Amino acid sequence: MTTKKLLSVFLLLLSFNLYFSQEVVIKDDKVLLDGKQILKAEKINVAQYSFYTMKDDEEILMYRYMDNETPRYQEDDYYVLNFLTEKTKVESTDFTKILNFMNSRKGMEKLVKWLLKERVINSDGELNPDRVQIFKEKYDENITERTFR
Repeated sequence: MTTKKLLSVFLLLLSFNLYFSQEVVIKDDKVLLDGKQILKAEKINVAQYSFYTMKDDEEILMYRYMDNETPRYQEDDYYVLNFLTEKTKVESTDFTKILNFMNSRKGMEKLVKWLLKERVINSDGELNPDRVQIFKEKYDENITERTFR
């Protein structure tokens, strides 16, 4: 009897997780959240994406992959999230939140999901300035400032 109860609770929790999960898709330069467009996306090249608001087409976020001028050595690679309207940069070497092998579009979908989860971007595609600062405090490694050139 306890196995049935445990299974029921597990299925209930799983259904809540599936119900509250948000689907983010980038298709035709549109960022769709559960089928509704919240942002515009532009792939500059494999290492750079820009995201724009729906209201006034203003660039609010730029993602850039940096190889730290050592293309064959990947241990020092990092990425920069530049929240342009907030004048805030986040540099990090932790690719676990966004990396998707050889598919930059899927990686950017993971990035938008992460920003939604952290409430940096709301469901209307608008930046939350307070959450941008909290995000910076949590994840910024300040790589440029501590790198010798």
